[in-house]
Amino acid sequence: MTVTHISTGSPFEEKIGYSRAVVADGWVFVAGTTGYDYASMTMPIDVTDQCRNALATIADALGQAGASLDDVVRVNYILPDGDDWEPCWPIVSDAFARARPAATMIRAGLQTPEMKIEIEVTARLP
Repeated sequence: MTVTHISTGSPFEEKIGYSRAVVADGWVFVAGTTGYDYASMTMPIDVTDQCRNALATIADALGQAGASLDDVVRVNYILPDGDDWEPCWPIVSDAFARARPAATMIRAGLQTPEMKIEIEVTARLP
């Protein structure tokens, strides 16, 4: 089995010891991804901006693997505040309009208080 590790250049990947994505046996497993803007190393205040950033980082990782958001079969959304979920619906609905993956929303604390959403996906290579 060939395993490929993908990095998006996040300093957290090196510090914590993980890959943004791992490709194995035709599957792409993308790690939980928060809303950091890695160009400026800032975290937006608004949950919808964080959601957009997380999806852009995920799309980049999938692209490096040879896949896209359209190939996602499973998505987990993790939010500390359940009230932040509904404002994200239009964003995730648009992002996954074609894939329509199986999905779960979980309420749980994230690594730092400014993190309002974390998204994890599994995709199948086309």
